[in-house]
Amino acid sequence: MANNLLEIKNLRKSFPMRGQKSSIFSQTEQMLAVDNLTFSIKEGETYGLVGESGCGKSTTGRMIVGLEKPNSGSIIYEGKDLSKLKDKEFFPLRKELQMVFQNTLSALNPRQRIGSILEDILKIHGVSDAFDRRDQAVEILEKVGLSEYHYFRYPHELSGGQVQRLGIASALVIKPRLIICDEPVSALDVSIQAQVLNTLMELQQELQLSLLFISHDIGVIRYISDRIGVMYLGTLVEEAETDELFENPLHPYTKGLFASVPDPFIQEIGFSEFKGEQPVRTNDFKGCAFCSRCPYRMEKCAEQTPAFLEIAPNHKVACHMYDGVERN
Repeated sequence: MANNLLEIKNLRKSFPMRGQKSSIFSQTEQMLAVDNLTFSIKEGETYGLVGESGCGKSTTGRMIVGLEKPNSGSIIYEGKDLSKLKDKEFFPLRKELQMVFQNTLSALNPRQRIGSILEDILKIHGVSDAFDRRDQAVEILEKVGLSEYHYFRYPHELSGGQVQRLGIASALVIKPRLIICDEPVSALDVSIQAQVLNTLMELQQELQLSLLFISHDIGVIRYISDRIGVMYLGTLVEEAETDELFENPLHPYTKGLFASVPDPFIQEIGFSEFKGEQPVRTNDFKGCAFCSRCPYRMEKCAEQTPAFLEIAPNHKVACHMYDGVERN
């Protein structure tokens, strides 16, 4: 069994709520974007994180790569707690932890040629020889399905699919071990999505990468992931291996996600869609995260937070309906 490359333990992140006034006697009310989040990623594994927009998926990814600091909890990477490191201590690890953004074009300098963008990344991370930087830049462009021709182009001259390939190239050029993919194909046509996903999967096998793949699209998550964590209102409500999750979904929210997919097989199972929107999670929030939208809610759901229990081998769920279920 592969070892854990990354372990997230009881991660918590809050942001001040807009429109809330504070005084010297009171603090601004905080919205909990991530609350008590725990999961791990194994070496060479693709872990899919799925949920509605606003559930805290992207915030989680940004905390892992150091773009956001958590309020509490741990991000353990090879024995080091990334959340406790200062910027100077974190910098050497940035080479091993990279991120592919949803809108790659906005993260690139429009006045720089693609080759220059890639070479700057290499230069920052210690590749001093100019000829070596050029060779590595061209090599990674070819690996992601581009070519030396694109080395001399500007980002705006690429198509949407090519821009996302460039985003992957920017992450891979310094040979990381873990890549956080934050909705990397959500803005692309379906056919282009498949091309980018296949490229990513081939590179993962070739380079022995671990991936955290973040998406609201359950179909994309199913295609690329080895294990899936279902996230709602800042925390995990279910986690299982991909085949197990689709064959035996347990949490009402997971079933609702499946019901929203235009897939005849899933629709035949008879899941019902949930209604309403996510509430705001604040410091005084209590009970089950999904209580306000759940068709099966019980009295204790509004008062007690369900434990995240392993109901079957490698299949965990946080739901009071399974409190009395004998675990294997």
